Amino acid sequence: MDLHRTTARTWWTVLAAVVALSVAGEFVLTLLDPADASVGVGARIVRFFSYFTVQSNLLVLAAVLPLVRDPSHDGRLWRVVRLASLLGITITGIVYAVVLAPLYDPQGLHAWTNAGEHYVSPVMTVLGWLLFGPRPRIASGVVGRALLWPVAWIAWILAQGTVTDWYPYDFMDVAAHGYVVALRNLAVVVLLALGFLLLFAFVDRRLPATEERSELPVTTG
Repeated sequence: MDLHRTTARTWWTVLAAVVALSVAGEFVLTLLDPADASVGVGARIVRFFSYFTVQSNLLVLAAVLPLVRDPSHDGRLWRVVRLASLLGITITGIVYAVVLAPLYDPQGLHAWTNAGEHYVSPVMTVLGWLLFGPRPRIASGVVGRALLWPVAWIAWILAQGTVTDWYPYDFMDVAAHGYVVALRNLAVVVLLALGFLLLFAFVDRRLPATEERSELPVTTG
């Protein structure tokens, strides 16, 4: 096995381990040490998996696990998952570093899981994609399908919010801001997401291909 493939597999293995341990650790802490003990276990679980950060990291895990086995992995569904994970984890890292980090001071195990989800995962995911690819993988149809995930996430949050009055992030809190402001904020998020997707597609085509052929046969995985 050549050095490039060995390095790539090691990189993806470390990233998968960091993400899995961080998300699992945060999930256990959510169940055992909730921020609001009045919220039932079932609601805590639903809320945990409703966070954009958690979903983004789970998409990263789903995208990199096949790369641990084969750094040149490809597949129609995988291409969409990979691009969605790049989008989600990039937004997660930027928003946390710029907006949330100055307001949040996690302690103990929370500090470790927080670092894994908001710092290590975003940096390793994007840097790994730039270094190891695989490329090219982002066709125009992939961009449109990857955008379905953030749109579906927004729809879910708004739907459950009408019942529970709970929103994971203040900017989309209909109860606090009203539908006009919340929908305006969410429209900005969708446009931002589309911008990032198009940027990833542009870079994917501009950077050197990571295989001898510019396109690989697409499998079903």
